[in-house]
Amino acid sequence: MFEQTKYIWVNDETIEWRDAHVHITNYALHYGVGVFEGIRAYNTENGAAVFRLKEHLERLYHSAKVYNLKIPYTQEELANAICENIVKNGFAECYIRPLVYSGSGNLGIRANTETKTAIICWGNTGHRSQEALERGITVTVSPWRKIDATMIPSTAKATGQYISSKLTVNEAISHGFDAALLLNKDGFIAEGSVENLFIVKDGCVKTNDERSSILMGITRDSVLQIANDLGFKTEVGFLTLEELFDADEAFFTGTATEIAPIRMVEDKTIDEGKRGAITKQIQERFNDITHGRIESYNHWLYKVSFESRIQAASCRTSAD
Repeated sequence: MFEQTKYIWVNDETIEWRDAHVHITNYALHYGVGVFEGIRAYNTENGAAVFRLKEHLERLYHSAKVYNLKIPYTQEELANAICENIVKNGFAECYIRPLVYSGSGNLGIRANTETKTAIICWGNTGHRSQEALERGITVTVSPWRKIDATMIPSTAKATGQYISSKLTVNEAISHGFDAALLLNKDGFIAEGSVENLFIVKDGCVKTNDERSSILMGITRDSVLQIANDLGFKTEVGFLTLEELFDADEAFFTGTATEIAPIRMVEDKTIDEGKRGAITKQIQERFNDITHGRIESYNHWLYKVSFESRIQAASCRTSAD
């Protein structure tokens, strides 16, 4: 995964990948006190551009506030650091992982350790093959329920709560499925292990919201806007398994997933068991937007600027 990653940004310093370490007494390692974002940069005719960077950073700062993690940098400083790291590593397209976590110093549960910040970029941007994005994936309903928002703030993207995602992915793969779907405590659909869910019925594109204990995905928000712009009716409300089984189409959304059609849930085929026409339209529009081919959406693209390239070229690193 990290074969092309040469440098990582850690606490305002660019260091070699092999030198990015944390101590065994790191607070986040023991208690999961950290937050992160998954972001992507795409290659456009004007060079690399980060998709909806502003919204991702706003969510990162929201998540950090929930867990009392005080990020010692402004959003603009982190945006510049992200751009510099992309350039320093020579990426035209990449996955970006800003990480904010509690460092070492004290393992008492009441402790407030120093907040650490890192940025990792790597070239393997997605976890679905092109075949899966066209043919569709298979999904199982997980026996594990999604953590309720009254237990852990589900709208914050925190490291510790992703142990649930790992459990559900393991469960799905062990039974021969591509992905898992979680219900919430009330039996309504929440989301996938790391994705939001959409269904399509009679031309209406429907998803759920924070009342179902979901992460408010950036790709989810983008798809709602794209569907509206394409002229489809959209609806936000509770989703049931019965609605999913009866859907004309269904798909997952997420930064790494992008838009992944669902062809089967358990032993039930979704409509004709292939990518639907509306899903395909949304996929194609999303692909054009992220690669800068539709000017009216270019405000969603944060260009890796010339200034960032100059800064990256001249930045001092521990390897220089």
